[in-house]
Amino acid sequence: MRVALLALLMATPAAAQAVTEGRGAELRWLDKMSGETADVELSRGQAAVWGRLTIQLDSCRSPADNSTSEAWAHLTIRDSVADKAVFNGWMLASSPALSALDHPRYDVWVLRCLQS
Repeated sequence: MRVALLALLMATPAAAQAVTEGRGAELRWLDKMSGETADVELSRGQAAVWGRLTIQLDSCRSPADNSTSEAWAHLTIRDSVADKAVFNGWMLASSPALSALDHPRYDVWVLRCLQS
């Protein structure tokens, strides 16, 4: 079964999509305890502190032909109480639950990439 699946995947041409690297991203976060929300714009490499979290934007990419349709942001999120990274990976604006921050108090998600 695995060999057949691998053969099928190799026979299908990959649909490559041109992407654009944004200069930054707009993120939203939620404090589940207080209900407070905030939006923040970060440039690549910039970090922001909110509550116990430090959120760093490593990269933000979107489709070159329609940058408003989707955004993928690579984030590193640290919790000052745990003193460790609680998230390090890609978040998708259209599917935030697919790769989400798993934190008992905070939610963070990507809204869009910021273009030049």
